[in-house]
Amino acid sequence: MIDKNELCKKIKEIYPDVGECGIDVNVAFDQANQRWTVDLKKGSRQLKTFLEEGDAELCLQGKQCVSLGIEIGQLRGNIERM
Repeated sequence: MIDKNELCKKIKEIYPDVGECGIDVNVAFDQANQRWTVDLKKGSRQLKTFLEEGDAELCLQGKQCVSLGIEIGQLRGNIERM
């Protein structure tokens, strides 16, 4: 099982400018959807996305972080355009 703090730290490693874990970026496992969610805040703007199944696990195992990086990049871009 993934530790949410490890996942948050990995996101910060990929995108150091997204903010502080637990404040500007938060991750949680959504039991109903069986997926990790990433909640990104910037000022009064806030967006949430579901990570594709397996992306968080693969990245934290050191196998492949491209998909996770793309998903977070899109979320970051969307919040910038709000």
